[in-house]
Amino acid sequence: MPKSKPENARPASRKPAAAKAASRNTESAPSHPASDAGGDALAKKMTDTQSLSAGRPYNALSLKDHGHDSAVNPEAGETVSPDSPDVTGSTLSEHNPSEKTGAGQPPLGRNATIGPLDRVRADASGQPLTTNQGVHIADNQNTLKAGLRGPALLEDFILREKITHFDHERIPERIVHARGSGAHGYFENYAPLTELTRAAPFQEAGKITPVFVRFSTVAGERGSIDTARDVRGFAVKFYTDEGNWDLVGNNIPVFFIQDAMKFPDLVHAVKPEPHHGMPQAASAHDTFWDFASLSPEITHMLMWVMSDRAIPRSYRMMQGFGVHTFRLVNAEGVSHFVKFHWKPRLGTHSLVWDEAVKIAGADPDFHRRDLWEAIEAGEYPEWELGFQIFTEEQADQFSFDILDATKIIPEEVVPVTPIGRMVLNRNPDNFFAETEQVAFCTAHIVPGLDFSHDPLLAGRIHSYVDTQISRLGGPNFHELPINSPIAPVNNNQRDGMHRQAIHRGRVAYEPNSLGGGCPFQTGKMTGFVSFPAPVQEDKVRGKPEKFADHYTQAALFYNSQTENEKAHIVGGFRFELSRVTVPAIRQRMVAGLRNASEELAQRVAEGLGMELPEPLPRALPNPAAPEVEQSPALSLTALPGEGGIRTRKIALLVANGVAGAPLATLQTALVGQGAVPRLVGVRLGTVKTADGDAVEADASMENTPAVLFDALVLPDGQAGVHALLADGHTLEFLKDQYRHCKTILALGASSQLFDKLGISQTLPDGQNDPGLLVADSLDDDVVAAFVAAVAQHRHAVRDSDPPLI
Repeated sequence: MPKSKPENARPASRKPAAAKAASRNTESAPSHPASDAGGDALAKKMTDTQSLSAGRPYNALSLKDHGHDSAVNPEAGETVSPDSPDVTGSTLSEHNPSEKTGAGQPPLGRNATIGPLDRVRADASGQPLTTNQGVHIADNQNTLKAGLRGPALLEDFILREKITHFDHERIPERIVHARGSGAHGYFENYAPLTELTRAAPFQEAGKITPVFVRFSTVAGERGSIDTARDVRGFAVKFYTDEGNWDLVGNNIPVFFIQDAMKFPDLVHAVKPEPHHGMPQAASAHDTFWDFASLSPEITHMLMWVMSDRAIPRSYRMMQGFGVHTFRLVNAEGVSHFVKFHWKPRLGTHSLVWDEAVKIAGADPDFHRRDLWEAIEAGEYPEWELGFQIFTEEQADQFSFDILDATKIIPEEVVPVTPIGRMVLNRNPDNFFAETEQVAFCTAHIVPGLDFSHDPLLAGRIHSYVDTQISRLGGPNFHELPINSPIAPVNNNQRDGMHRQAIHRGRVAYEPNSLGGGCPFQTGKMTGFVSFPAPVQEDKVRGKPEKFADHYTQAALFYNSQTENEKAHIVGGFRFELSRVTVPAIRQRMVAGLRNASEELAQRVAEGLGMELPEPLPRALPNPAAPEVEQSPALSLTALPGEGGIRTRKIALLVANGVAGAPLATLQTALVGQGAVPRLVGVRLGTVKTADGDAVEADASMENTPAVLFDALVLPDGQAGVHALLADGHTLEFLKDQYRHCKTILALGASSQLFDKLGISQTLPDGQNDPGLLVADSLDDDVVAAFVAAVAQHRHAVRDSDPPLI
């Protein structure tokens, strides 16, 4: 590693860099925040927020909140004016306008229920407290009583309104996808696709369509953890100028079952077992694997769910898929089949299992926090939308059935064509009003799109509308601001719970003459017309023969993974099946795996301490030969991303006596690269460096453990290293970073931490560990090498089962 003289001078930008890094975190902050924001908006908001809060050092009303005089002459509350309106806002990203969110004052429209969200945004700055009826509240501290020690009075309408509203604040959670996070943004189309579809977002080059996206886990309840092994929902609501289109997908392109008839059974099996309500947000239990072992169609999906795909590093670093086959229909009525793909600009990256379970305890909101912080810092996540386009004639020649949701179309067979990009650039103002109340439905499509005959899709078309009616209190959920379109809404639907629109006139039917025939049907020119797909079949309950091939694509997925990824799939099956308490279920499951991969089944069986059982009988003994047997695109390594370190969190350990100048230099360099370096100490607060300076630790090893960071820097300075060695958290911190294959930079004296833990600077095969960097001092080459190593996300060559340390 290159060496140079130690840095002695403090960089001029040190304090702004520290403030900028600290402001990009929502879980902790320095004990003494910097007063110099360095022109950074987030840092300025943090500074101004501190100033606003400090302006009210105590509650003056609490000193007078007793006695008769106070009861009959309550004083007005004290207020403090913020230095900037940004301080009291929900998000700095409110300055990013769109046709959906609006910007500033809402424009007046003919139908006030479908304007930009500005029309319903509320802010109480400088305003008095009122009831829901607008009555000013003189005292919000005390119940109305008959005397100071007397009984509370039934006439206290203010208490009743406040408590009653509180008692009814919660709504039923989603049956699945209950735990989620959302953001606003836009879709930008690359080029006109008029030869393929008349769908509004794809008609012009550069056309912008507002979107709202919700990411979610599937199995867990609303209060469950973010990092469970699970499928992730990836739902996009396009607010097009011809109505709303909901592309409701997942981060995995296939599904567990082939027909919607089995969906309730699948969900009942994976949810907590009904006799004792355990486990939460987990499939590692008897009922799920009992169902899975008796449903061979699930095998392909299990390969994905036991892989690293099921524990993404970030919502920003996972793919999205429409899952089903849909239709594109152009203005002439010509149809093509399509499958939808979202590919993240940051690449596809995952957590490892040990890391995921530790994050669950350290920060259950890990993915939610990651998305919020990135957008708030202006690091807007981006995905490219791609189409797999093919004809019905092509589909008939495939070895699989395109109506089967347990199958993919390999990219080697039908390439993914880039269509446009999606950018998420605005956090919600209110989680409940937007993220919780948003209602997605596969039935929400626009002219130019249509469905295929996928039997699972057909069930979803019904189910999603039905569940929103129950969850959101009636049929008018489309009038909730987050759900309302930006396209005009005019029809003869009336009444129902929570109706918002107030319609003029007496006509609520069609045809009519009293309303001048309005609203009128538009006909084919602008209206939605279903594609006239010919149907001439017997009315039966059943599946096509190709649906019976349950193992070919499961084998394709497993065989397309790197050796490291295969080991993680083995580990996933081993862990999940080890939690099964009925050995017969394990036996049956491993017997099914033999039909997909002998190697996988053998490794799983060995991990469970069982003999390899006979394979399960196949529903289709002689399936068609597959088009491909390996598809590199199925590996997470196929999408490494842009290679930068923007938004990566990096821990710089500090203790009294560390060499401060190199850390300051490195912190400034990392902030300049868009990373989030944090000074992590034994405790929060001021740390005295060896050169006499003071730095602020804005995190501690006990409140922000190693699993929350993407890389680690160990400081120089003998006294500081001794102080770190005296705290058991340090070795635990280093061990987790090493075990999880993260990049570690050791400066000067800190290399002795490796010796204490028994970490070798080379791999078992004698090769250098590319993720361990050791330098006597810091210079530009060391910084560049560290940045390049962090950009790799993880160094799989260090991965082993069992772990080396």
